[in-house]
Amino acid sequence: MEIRWLGHSAFEIISNENVKILIDPFISNNPSCSIPVEELDADIICITHGHSDHFGDAMEIANKNGSLILTNHEISLFLDEQGIEASGMNIGGSVVAKGIKFTMLDAKHSSSIDFVDEIIPGGDPASFLITLEDGTKIFHAGDTGLFSDLENIVGKIYKPDIAMVPIGDRFTMGTFEGALATMWINPKMVIPMHYNTFPAIAQDPAVFSNFVKQLRPEVEVLILNPMESCVPQLKKED
Repeated sequence: MEIRWLGHSAFEIISNENVKILIDPFISNNPSCSIPVEELDADIICITHGHSDHFGDAMEIANKNGSLILTNHEISLFLDEQGIEASGMNIGGSVVAKGIKFTMLDAKHSSSIDFVDEIIPGGDPASFLITLEDGTKIFHAGDTGLFSDLENIVGKIYKPDIAMVPIGDRFTMGTFEGALATMWINPKMVIPMHYNTFPAIAQDPAVFSNFVKQLRPEVEVLILNPMESCVPQLKKED
């Protein structure tokens, strides 16, 4: 498995079976992302909500590569109107595609489709739990504030190995709230996201890392630079 942070909340995941997954592919207008959108390939694209900095270039990438788009029901209807086939989901539901299980979970945010002439509702925002072929679980929290399901459902029931948590504040959790969420989720590894893309969400990820070390010292904090890849080496259970 390889994970590449494309800046903001955009991630590329390549599974051990070479399935390529993109989450929130905000590429061409993302000042943190230096790769041309034309160079990205994807078997599956996950969209957490309708805002332009998360919906991003999903349509262009899907058109070019024949990617399956997984998103909420309302955004799937919008995509159908654009002539793009999408698989709609809702909170608590799962879809299995190419041997990988995608479970849509809750997030506390908003989800208007805000890049069209007249802003339209985009259904409820979501997060995704992705269970790879080998059983590794990756949780992408989407844009969210702090709420108790992160502990009671994500942490206690789904128990992800890797979590991607927003820390930018103002529109999502900040560094301390993100660390609290990490404590509740209790993954083996956490990757901060949704920060430093724009001045309004400027944060020092080292502050987040220090909070995590105080609250849940056994969790590895992996701070990536935009466009940086990693091959996580997860600690095995005793």
